[in-house]
Amino acid sequence: MKRTVYLCFIALITFSCSTTDNNQDAQDADSNFYALTVGNQWIYKNYKYNSTTQTYDETGVIDSVSIVGTEVLNDEIYYKFRRWTTGNETGIALCNPNGEHFELLRDSLGYLIRDDGSIKYANNNFSARILSSADWGIVYDQLIALDNEITVEAGSFISTYSQRYAILNDGVQSPGLDHFYYADGYGLIYDTSSFVSEDIPFIIRRLDSYSIE
Repeated sequence: MKRTVYLCFIALITFSCSTTDNNQDAQDADSNFYALTVGNQWIYKNYKYNSTTQTYDETGVIDSVSIVGTEVLNDEIYYKFRRWTTGNETGIALCNPNGEHFELLRDSLGYLIRDDGSIKYANNNFSARILSSADWGIVYDQLIALDNEITVEAGSFISTYSQRYAILNDGVQSPGLDHFYYADGYGLIYDTSSFVSEDIPFIIRRLDSYSIE
């Protein structure tokens, strides 16, 4: 394996929202796993691994996420997520760059779907699915468990748990392993970003506060 350090890309900010009263008939409220509701807001703080202390230090990078509206594409309602990132003036690796970013997402039978049709998260299918491929290997996402308890600054949640990993061209799984926790009715609680060649995540991101209708 080349000594080049590859990035295990994480589709950051996989949050969700429900529907406004005008769109309530478009999605059953009982199935609103990803909290897809216009007006919902999440604040995430980013922490970087310190190899000297073997702990995670706060970076000052903050991802503020909100659902600002809906758009109809191919007769499907997508929720428009706005991410506003601050505190990354130095360009910390694997943290989002400063500024504004938009993403369109919808829930389809437990799958969080982007507007290009790709799957961002699955909360009920344990099969491994291909996320991306490169000349050095293939990156997979896989749901591992449905009822993990996780505690972050925003509180304790019973969450689904997924992993992201790479299988190299020689068939061996790379050391890098990322973790994703989503809670029913709350969306993304915790995720990590890793280098493929490192067995400890470089960045972890935790839900610090939220406002959900």
